[in-house]
Amino acid sequence: MSQRVSRLFLTCLLSTVAFESSAQLRIATWNISNYVGGRTADIQTAVYGTFEGRSLAPDVLIGQEFLSATAVTAFLSALNTAPGSPGDWAAATFVDGPDTDSAFFYRTGKVTLVASQVIAFGSSSASNQPRHTMRYDFRPIGYTAPAATIGAYSVHMKAGSASSDQSRRLIEAQRIRDNAEGDFTGGPGLPSGYAFLVAGDFNIQSASQAAYQELVGSQAENAGRFFDPIATPGSWNNNGDYRIVHTQDPVGAGGMDDRHDQILVSATLTNGTGLSYVGNHLIPYSTTTWNDPNHSYRSWGNDGTTFDLAMKIAGNTMVGPAIAQALANCANGAGHLPVVMDVRVPATAAATTTIDFGTLNVGDSAAESLLVWNSANATLWSVSGIDGLDYSMVATPGFAVPAGPFSDAAGGASNSHVVTMDTSTPGMKSGTITITTDGPDQPTLIVTLLGEVVDDAECPSDVNGDGESNVLDFLDFFDAFGQCENMPGPCIIAGVDADFNGDTSVDVLDFLDFFDAFGTGCE
Repeated sequence: MSQRVSRLFLTCLLSTVAFESSAQLRIATWNISNYVGGRTADIQTAVYGTFEGRSLAPDVLIGQEFLSATAVTAFLSALNTAPGSPGDWAAATFVDGPDTDSAFFYRTGKVTLVASQVIAFGSSSASNQPRHTMRYDFRPIGYTAPAATIGAYSVHMKAGSASSDQSRRLIEAQRIRDNAEGDFTGGPGLPSGYAFLVAGDFNIQSASQAAYQELVGSQAENAGRFFDPIATPGSWNNNGDYRIVHTQDPVGAGGMDDRHDQILVSATLTNGTGLSYVGNHLIPYSTTTWNDPNHSYRSWGNDGTTFDLAMKIAGNTMVGPAIAQALANCANGAGHLPVVMDVRVPATAAATTTIDFGTLNVGDSAAESLLVWNSANATLWSVSGIDGLDYSMVATPGFAVPAGPFSDAAGGASNSHVVTMDTSTPGMKSGTITITTDGPDQPTLIVTLLGEVVDDAECPSDVNGDGESNVLDFLDFFDAFGQCENMPGPCIIAGVDADFNGDTSVDVLDFLDFFDAFGTGCE
């Protein structure tokens, strides 16, 4: 089984556990329905209420239909003062556009906001998108690399099914995809190497519509292509086959009947390595249960039992009655449910920095241990919320390491590898080990190697083996000779053989031969 297949299998296996543990990076999107402020208790229950161990409790919340900066401040206060909240929420600067607007909230203990900007401007013109498209760039705490950064597009596309409505949605979709490909025409293009996602209220009734195909379809330039992490294309509107992923309308006329709210992700978030969706994007979401073990993605509050009806409150098997009622109240007489998914953070790599073999004789065995480990913060992200570290190694000539590949999970013991040095020739030895990893912040680690090999035959008076012939050798030999004189050799005292000439007896000849060699010194 390949490492990638194994990683995808593990991702699938852990998805349900990860959702309930809430330690990995959790991203939610929520059209809060014409929010001007208030609804504080309902927001707090919807976000931090707990049912059977499950809670929304995101680390990032991408919001739509905020009407003012005051509304953003009120929502932020609700998050920070909620029972069970860590109280570390912050918000990106609010941008007041031509209609309702996006907002971005993030936990400062889990996420760094890198930048926020308008990438496409909306207007009331029938030839333009109705609202601004925002992009919020963020990364999990403890990372700095582009590959550990997500550019999140927040959307609230034109509602309606008329051709003119679809045309206006297509405009926005084209601008998003262009921006994800690095186009600077409408606003700062997505920086190279970033992962990306688009989240919000798409107002799209079917995957066959042009705006949706613009986002997910294959094109000549696929760098900005999006993917549905739950592999659920279709005609979602008023179709009971998709009831479990419907987000609208939890309380309004007609009931739950459409998948307007979605999160679509970049290819880099689906490959099961590094920063990646917790789930298997190749497996369509279940049509029979909301609790799909293949996915962390959820339409929060929808237990799949109320197609074309208002969301179930009493007996809601996903969130329970208290959270369900709070979500219904927040929908403000119509509205939407949040969508949430989990993302596993990348591995970080660490290793021994220097290995010194010391001084060895020609032909001696030279082996030392090299430690390599996944140093990602398991306390912050949990072991299951961190990608495994994959790496391989190569050493410069004169040294040898096992090549790999190897893996190491976060939060466990280090991997120990045997490094050897060639001692066939004398001299100072130096080299390096290059460790190539999939840790985005440490793609390469360099280990310094040092050692010295000496030839005893070139320095026979170095009887104590420290690589030099000096007074210490004289004193050590004199002590050994004094204890071994007139005894059969070899006679070794403290590592020094008094039978210097190897004739199997310790006598004055050994002393004279040593004295002569000591006077000559090392060649």
